Amino acid sequence: MKLFKLRKGNYARCLLKSFRIMKLSVVFSFLLAAQLYAGVSYSQTTSLSLSLKNVTVEQALDQIEKETGFSFLFRDNTVDVNRIVNLKVNRGDINHILSQIFKNTNVEYQIVDKQIILSEKAMTASVQQQNRTITGIVTDNLGEPIIGANITIKGTTIGTVTDIDGNFSLEVPASATITISYIGYLTKDIPVGNNSRIAVKLAEDTQNLDEVVVVGYGVQKKSDLTGSVSNIKSEKLMERPATTVEQALAGRVAGVNVSTNSGRPGGRTSIQIRGYSSINATSNPLYVVDGVVWEGGGLDAINPNDIESIDVLKDASSTAIYGTRGSNGVIIVTTKKGKLGQKPTISYDANLSVSKLARKIDVLNAEEFMSVWDTGYKNAEKFDPEGWKSGKYTSFSPEYVREHYKVGNTYGNRELFDANGKPLYDTDWQDEATRVAISQNHNLSFTGGTEKTSYAAFLNYTDDQGILKSTYKKRFSGRLNLDTKVKDWLKVGTMLSFSDIRESFQDQEQGSGNIPRTMIETTPIIPVKWADGTFARPADFAGMEDADTPASLASELKWLNKSAVFNGNVYANITFMKGLEFKTTLGASNTDWHEFIFAPTTISLRTGMGKNKANVNSERRRFWQWENHLTYSTVIAEDHSINAMIGAEYQKYHRSRMEQTGADLSDDFFSWNNLGQAKTQSIASSYLGWQMESYFARINYNLKNRYLLTVTGRVDGSSKFGKNNKYAFFPSAALGWRVIDEAFMENTKDWMSNLKLRLSYGLTGNSDIGQYRSLAMLGSTTYTFGGERAPGMVIGELANPDLKWEKTEQWNVGVDMGVLDNRISMELDFFLKKTRDLLYEAPVPATSGKRAMMSNIGSMENKGIELTLNTVNIKTNDFQWSSSFNISFLKNEITQLGVNNEDKLVDPDFLGKNVILRVGEPVGSFWGYKLLGTWGTNEADEAAKYGKKPGDLKHEDLNHDNQINDADKQIIGRGTPDFYGTFNNYLQYKNFDFSLELQYSVGADVLNNTNHSSEDRTSIANSKKTVLNAWTEENQNTPIAQTRLASAGYTTLIDSHKVENGSFLRGKNISIGYSLPTTLINKIGFSKLRVSFSAQNFFLITSYSGYDPEVSTWDTGFSQNIQFYDYPKARSYTFGLSAIF
Repeated sequence: MKLFKLRKGNYARCLLKSFRIMKLSVVFSFLLAAQLYAGVSYSQTTSLSLSLKNVTVEQALDQIEKETGFSFLFRDNTVDVNRIVNLKVNRGDINHILSQIFKNTNVEYQIVDKQIILSEKAMTASVQQQNRTITGIVTDNLGEPIIGANITIKGTTIGTVTDIDGNFSLEVPASATITISYIGYLTKDIPVGNNSRIAVKLAEDTQNLDEVVVVGYGVQKKSDLTGSVSNIKSEKLMERPATTVEQALAGRVAGVNVSTNSGRPGGRTSIQIRGYSSINATSNPLYVVDGVVWEGGGLDAINPNDIESIDVLKDASSTAIYGTRGSNGVIIVTTKKGKLGQKPTISYDANLSVSKLARKIDVLNAEEFMSVWDTGYKNAEKFDPEGWKSGKYTSFSPEYVREHYKVGNTYGNRELFDANGKPLYDTDWQDEATRVAISQNHNLSFTGGTEKTSYAAFLNYTDDQGILKSTYKKRFSGRLNLDTKVKDWLKVGTMLSFSDIRESFQDQEQGSGNIPRTMIETTPIIPVKWADGTFARPADFAGMEDADTPASLASELKWLNKSAVFNGNVYANITFMKGLEFKTTLGASNTDWHEFIFAPTTISLRTGMGKNKANVNSERRRFWQWENHLTYSTVIAEDHSINAMIGAEYQKYHRSRMEQTGADLSDDFFSWNNLGQAKTQSIASSYLGWQMESYFARINYNLKNRYLLTVTGRVDGSSKFGKNNKYAFFPSAALGWRVIDEAFMENTKDWMSNLKLRLSYGLTGNSDIGQYRSLAMLGSTTYTFGGERAPGMVIGELANPDLKWEKTEQWNVGVDMGVLDNRISMELDFFLKKTRDLLYEAPVPATSGKRAMMSNIGSMENKGIELTLNTVNIKTNDFQWSSSFNISFLKNEITQLGVNNEDKLVDPDFLGKNVILRVGEPVGSFWGYKLLGTWGTNEADEAAKYGKKPGDLKHEDLNHDNQINDADKQIIGRGTPDFYGTFNNYLQYKNFDFSLELQYSVGADVLNNTNHSSEDRTSIANSKKTVLNAWTEENQNTPIAQTRLASAGYTTLIDSHKVENGSFLRGKNISIGYSLPTTLINKIGFSKLRVSFSAQNFFLITSYSGYDPEVSTWDTGFSQNIQFYDYPKARSYTFGLSAIF
């Protein structure tokens, strides 16, 4: 809602309430009669020049009073003082200026000396006789009243405006049509008919070229942008239920790839803007919240419901103002504020979600498990003849197990089989490990404002229950935003927030001891619990590995994270003169993080931390930022608009960490609460910090509202880099041309509404490499002398005084176009990013005491195309249908690595490094062996050269040396897509609304390491059903090796069989909502009441065999689409309620 403010302050506008009750016509007549001659004389001799753009009538009248001796007299309800006007007058008289201000309105004026009397035009008698009075209310999509909306009788200048509650009253002819309009909203025409009261809901004009977007250290009209910036309003963010900002942002912006890599509540999310920009430093974007850098990771502490808008800065023209931290793009979050003059408003939003496992992995049932075991036992002699002869496999015999664990066995063992050898149990561990999860999310907000102060307070409680048992994320958060105008020249404000987060999860360890793995690999022939109430375990009978079931892990292994996050900033904005402002902002954040892990004596040793052990880890992160900037805006000779800004900034960060471990605990009772009683104890601590100072400037020049220029520069100095390269300069320049406003385009304006060309170039940096990498450092160790251990020191880091910033050059060419009154609009961008001086550890001579040293050794490039297309397909008073489509094409290539362009193998490490960095290839290329199939019976002699037999896996021997080793590894896939995007539709019919969101990704591969472990461990663990297609003499054309007992030896190599097509089409969200009629809910104190139902992840089309192709088990920078037993994703159904009081 826009500002609504009654005019006060001058003697003619500060009439006492009692005086206004008197007949103003008496005053008007007296003044007219007494001072007519003087008024004419003064008005005719007074002239002035005005250049006002997008100001209210009130501001225009104030400016006239300041520059002349005139004052204004009018009724409060006569003049719409909030109506926006534009004035360009060069030495015009007052009559000319007033005629421009009140053109096409129902206001007339009389000039009496130095008083200007504003009054309502009289209607003709015939019109008055036919009129009747109607009333109504005008609201926005959220049900909030729109103050100052213009209500006019179509085809006339007769009208009124809505009051502070959005209400209006107007006399209209019986057959009239009224037009409702307000800046930033789509205009609506409504036939009056027989209605006496009309409720009107205005939709935002999303195509409005005067939309304001947030850029670095300021705001800018979208029509004046020269860079690539995307804006998402809160209404769009909240179209689908989301508990994190990353979830709300996913799929909204072309060029921004948001990958939800885990189904865990608050799980891992990767955000890349225009691809990888680094191979060692992070490729995560910079987050800025309310003008202050958000330091320390993602935005899970921020409630999406608190957000007013998100602006994504993609090209160098827009990100260079952030210098060394802008290479990966910038995401600016602006939280909601109250409005001046807004009546107190209470809003409540609630969601209740029901979630379940979206899809299951096909694993062997009990009968199949025993059949595969039988087959494997029969083949054991073939693959391990010596072990077979020695009797190694006697206790692995399925018949032995059936006999010793059958009903009524005399061995004192658990009963697993009936008298005929059939399994008694057929446990579906995916069912046992998961649940139907009930989650809830509640948001309460209080907003409002007085004449000088606005306020907004928010509370949120989220209880996000995971579909894996014992997993959850709970968040309680609050926010307070205050802004006040202390003086006409001074505005101050503060923004404070806190968040308390508690998480319990079971997918952190990639060993056997996590639920995602055990729910696949646990044998189905054992129950959840034995009759005595104890948890069953595979090791309870011979041959099985000593592992836990998902049920026992969920019940006994405790893993809890706690985070307390506090953020705040205060600012002061000083206006020295018209157009000259200074703003200073001091921001700070504090995060206290604690992790508690406890593995009791009852679980196995297969968990990542062992058993009978507890860990307590804690970390404190603190960040300060002090930012100052001076802005000057002016218009010269009407055609030259200049906005200039200079500023300085200081940032400081430090982190302290403590890790404590206690093993061999004497009792499970205390869990992690009494580490002092552990027999084995260890403690470690660390501290690190950095500082940065910056100086920046930007100039925006606009010539004739057609030719645009933006020039930016920033100097950063950081403690992270070598003494010879502490500072760096990051410039950018951009041009814009509003072609649509050229004279030669005049004949196209009946169908083309917008055409703008953009061109930009800039240089940004990346400083996120960790601390002290340029300094020589020592580390502590222990040495053994004479049988005793003694403390000592080792070389920790080699000095590199020349270590410098990674630098990214980016070129961007863009086109913004709209046709048919912007009912079809398009944004198209072509970009090229080149990053040089990549930071990576380069090898150094062994005599230095280290193997490698952080250096600037390489370069890479990204090039791509981004397209966003928005359409308004149908728009009537009752029905609207709009669509949005975006697509992003991206190609990444490493162009240099070190001096000799040598390959680099990097984590994640699963049976060897899984990723290679190679010149000419994209980042994230999978490294392994090419599987040719299996050796056939007619290839026995050839297989023997490799120590293999028919039925073993057959891999490509690249160098033909009759060995399969590291020399035969090659690139077997890549984790980045060729293109990706979303397609959204939004429909509204009267009070019903409907939305559909589809997400797609094409061309990425997934390295599914789960296939490795679930196909080569038959008999000791369960397997995927794919092992039923294993090699036999009758089935030799298969990628699955001949079944054998696990200990008889499978080939444990990462190969191309584990690489799958990761392309997909996802039904991301579908929702339907109904807003109760305003005329009904107003009677019970509501201005908005909406109910909704939605489904998330409601379908998935993919050839990928795992839970979801959008996955990454590890958190390393190159692990995208590399999977090994990850937390599965859910399908959710959400019921929503939104109310405004």
